[in-house]
Amino acid sequence: MTSESTTFDEADWERRRRLDAVFGDDLPEQIVEPGESRHTARGRDWYDENRPPHHG
Repeated sequence: MTSESTTFDEADWERRRRLDAVFGDDLPEQIVEPGESRHTARGRDWYDENRPPHHG
């Protein structure tokens, strides 16, 4: 017996349509809020300089 269900045989596109009907459409790959950039060029130095005091 395989890991796939043998009692319910459906095509891949049918399965995706059924899952989308239940869970909705997929979210975009990466969500970017207005005013945010996709990539920040902050290096390790920036994080070290801006480390909160309680992180010693």
